[in-house]
Amino acid sequence: MQRDCPRILLLMTPTTYRATDFLRAGAAAGVEIVVGTNRAQTLAGLAPDHNLTLPFDDPAAAEALVLAYADRCPVRAVVGVDDEAVLPAARLAAALGVPHNTVESVAMTRSKILMRECIAGAGLSGPPFLASCRMPDPGRVGDEIGFPCVVKPAALSGSRGVIRVDRADDLEAVWQRVSRILETAHREERQGLEDDRLLLERFMPGEEVSLDALLQEGRLRPLALFDKPDPMDGPAFAETIFIVPSRQPRLVQNAILDAAGAAAAALGLNHGPIHAEFRIHEGEVHLLEVAARTIGGLCSRALRFAAGTSLEEIVLRHACGLTLPVLARENQASGVFMLPVPRPGTLTGIKGLNEARRVDGIEEVVLTIPLGDEVVPLPEESRILGFLFARGATPAAVEASLRAAEIFLKVEIQPPTP
Repeated sequence: MQRDCPRILLLMTPTTYRATDFLRAGAAAGVEIVVGTNRAQTLAGLAPDHNLTLPFDDPAAAEALVLAYADRCPVRAVVGVDDEAVLPAARLAAALGVPHNTVESVAMTRSKILMRECIAGAGLSGPPFLASCRMPDPGRVGDEIGFPCVVKPAALSGSRGVIRVDRADDLEAVWQRVSRILETAHREERQGLEDDRLLLERFMPGEEVSLDALLQEGRLRPLALFDKPDPMDGPAFAETIFIVPSRQPRLVQNAILDAAGAAAAALGLNHGPIHAEFRIHEGEVHLLEVAARTIGGLCSRALRFAAGTSLEEIVLRHACGLTLPVLARENQASGVFMLPVPRPGTLTGIKGLNEARRVDGIEEVVLTIPLGDEVVPLPEESRILGFLFARGATPAAVEASLRAAEIFLKVEIQPPTP
């Protein structure tokens, strides 16, 4: 690494899937990576002095540690890799005086309630909602929101604790279940947002899509619009297949970009990556959520840009103010299948891996949970078993490859002891 190369502080949790991809991107972009995590660890390939242990839930202590480090080793940018890291990243970037989104804007993206209030205040289309610390009267919910509705914790991510309620009689049981999930969440997952309210919003039927984009001084630069061809109807909301490019009509795609830009402006976001989720019902685009980060898990491996550039390299180059490559995606269609945990117990095996890898169009199969680990499905936990990646001439061909490969996989889980 050259002595004059820019240095980036990457904030992430030890459980992130994305460390390897960001480290590779740093090498490709010619930037020096320093990793800050909220638990002591040493990542392979990094020198010990490039691993910082930072208390994400103690902003003042984390700031003091980073400022002391930056006095010795100047830092040009701070990037939050996953949900738990984006708010600490905004705080530390502000303390260092490097380009960043405001702490207030990022905090709104980390609270489903604050975000929904902001989006509604800006007049953008979204589901009717209400927030409460205690279970509201089912009659009020029926009058103000209607059934079916969805109950969500304010600050958890990855669809954890998100449950559909079809009838007023079911509301109390679902409310108690979501409350228990929130109570058991680690403090770091809640990101210091000590908001015990739950969000209730009307269930929006329709197709779901997600957008990854880059904000440059407030200008929205679209990177990838993913279709999610599997129905997302509940009662839990496990994401499975993402396909790019989108097969939505051009008018709908334009409406999605307009809504994303307006939402970013309303929230006050103007710098770096965003990941936004939408529902499309009867041709109308409804915004569900916006996050100040890229797509989660290993899903970004489905994306390639000019000259094989990765999404992570684009993010790092933008953070440091380096020249960006052409932001056009490759000509091929591509996609990813996230393998959900089907039932609770101990993961004892996954058969059919070789057969899945031999399916035409499949490029990679990655498992993310070691054998012998206890697994719990959504909505209680958000871990997934792994990822299938495919490329092909058309989105339909990619989807067919992913579905064909998934059929071969037989997950073996020993039931929990009664």
